[in-house]
Amino acid sequence: MNKENKLIPGLPSGFEDRWDKKLSLKIKLIRTIENNFVKYGFDPLETPSFEISENIGSFLADDDSNPMSDVFSFKDGEKNITLRYDLSSPLARFVAQNNQQLPSIYKRYAIQNVFRNEKTGNARYREFTQADCDIVGNVNPAQANAELCNLIASTILACGLKKDQFVINISNRKIVKGLIEELKISSEKQIKVMRAIDKLDKPGFGLKGVEDLLKKERIDISGAITKGADLSEGESSAIINFLKIKNLKELKNNLKNPLSLEGIKELEDLLEVVSYGDYSDQIKTNFTIVRGLAYYDGFCVETNLSTTITNNKGKEIDIGSICSGGQYNKLISRFKGVDIPGTGVSIGVDRLLFVMMQLNQIKVDEKKPVIVCVMDEKYLKNYYEILKILRENNINSEIFLDSKKNLGKQLTYANKRECPVAVIFGENEFKENTITLKNLLGIKGDDNQKTVKKENLVNEIKKLI
Repeated sequence: MNKENKLIPGLPSGFEDRWDKKLSLKIKLIRTIENNFVKYGFDPLETPSFEISENIGSFLADDDSNPMSDVFSFKDGEKNITLRYDLSSPLARFVAQNNQQLPSIYKRYAIQNVFRNEKTGNARYREFTQADCDIVGNVNPAQANAELCNLIASTILACGLKKDQFVINISNRKIVKGLIEELKISSEKQIKVMRAIDKLDKPGFGLKGVEDLLKKERIDISGAITKGADLSEGESSAIINFLKIKNLKELKNNLKNPLSLEGIKELEDLLEVVSYGDYSDQIKTNFTIVRGLAYYDGFCVETNLSTTITNNKGKEIDIGSICSGGQYNKLISRFKGVDIPGTGVSIGVDRLLFVMMQLNQIKVDEKKPVIVCVMDEKYLKNYYEILKILRENNINSEIFLDSKKNLGKQLTYANKRECPVAVIFGENEFKENTITLKNLLGIKGDDNQKTVKKENLVNEIKKLI
């Protein structure tokens, strides 16, 4: 291939390679999350990356003229298929398809990648891992949603965040839905109103940004224009005044419509059940949390950091929610003959990974291998005997794979791999039935090398790793 025709290695925007310490930490987080999900009684489920487009729909796009603009869709014969953008819509399809075989209350977890064709940056990707827990069935909503709140708190703590570093914000979508209906805002404008409210705490918005989205349009600092809900002055003022309310008592005094009061009562019941557990201090009401996805219709939750996070350049950033979700009573009922309510939460694993990498407050044990150096090809069989002993004793280990390299180059390789110990076995060791161990992670200047009897090999290595 000509030099001019050689490929330039790179990735499309919003996608990322993960390796070394970062991938080890991600694996550790996933194991921790999964163990906690199982501890709370959830069963695993795996669904395909692709779904039939009409089965999962699209609940992301702000552009009404192109409702599939935020997902990746492809033609597949006579049907369109879409890469899943969340794990809730595939769950709804799965439950509708298999509801006769499932228990009356189905508790499932799924940890899989999802795909979104959206703007990237600050721990926002177009392919990322979500860890979801959902409860599907006719349940006491207060109990089910309290269980999810407790699950969020215990899982985030198990992953390494401290109590003062995050808060679980809860609300009920019925509260603002009742206000919108009381204001007689048309159904076609309601989702835009919800999405405008959901952006209140997003960087660059605040009350002014939300007010612009409630009215004609919002122009951001780049000059980009986002079409608003086109509400009247009175309608937008009523919603802005609602967003300033901070506690349930004040809310009950200001909202009297039946749907809002129903949502308030559901929140009170939820907080009552939460008080029976260990995490009530982590859970706060925040009535501006309504979730942008259209299928939520009751309880909703967002878990946000209460600690500062900087990016790789040291600039303070807002990465958004690390765990969110809510209640959906009609997502499954879109399918014929099935009407089952559900509620669930989703941890953004890669966003949480970004946070933990920046905070650097948990240790990752990467378990790098001990390396068996090859000093002389005539002892190759003996080196493999040593390797076999190490692996049979559950010691991660490898043998150097190029016997023509000298010991210096083998140790250079081992240091780059961050191997903890080098096993050195040459002519003298063979004659004396000993093995030399070199502590590659020892303090420079110390005596980091010792010769041990072959029968003591395993015990001596375990002292060093």
